[in-house]
Amino acid sequence: MSRTRIVIFQMKEIIYTAVFVGLGILLLVLLFFMFWPGKGKESAGTSSPAAISGSKKSASTSSGKYLAGVYSSELTLGESKINLRISLDKDRVKSVEVVNLKESVETMYPLIKPAVKEISDQLAQDIAPDQVVLSDDSPYTSQLILDTVCQVMNEASTE
Repeated sequence: MSRTRIVIFQMKEIIYTAVFVGLGILLLVLLFFMFWPGKGKESAGTSSPAAISGSKKSASTSSGKYLAGVYSSELTLGESKINLRISLDKDRVKSVEVVNLKESVETMYPLIKPAVKEISDQLAQDIAPDQVVLSDDSPYTSQLILDTVCQVMNEASTE
């Protein structure tokens, strides 16, 4: 024989359970959107020391190695953000410049501008990025700048 059981819930327990279930679902949805791989190229939150987010400002369609235009990319050194402007021709890098460099960042990293100028001069002479000679004064900073430029070149590649 079957016995009938009567279960009594207090309203407070039901409300607490509903709130926690709602928070759990919200957390799962948030984690799903944060870590879903198909986010796009404009995400800025990466775990690498140089978090980069590139955005294309202007471009013209033509045949060549790159989509010609002026590209900007953000380089993070410590807690400081440095904006680089990379001008690409259809076959080569025309220039690399630091834009909107704050005075405090320039004081903290005094070799940023010379390193960018040195890399820009070498790339403008049609030297391949893997053959660029990095400065002995700031090899790590120069490597981060060169990695940022290479990433923009890869994004702008037509091949």
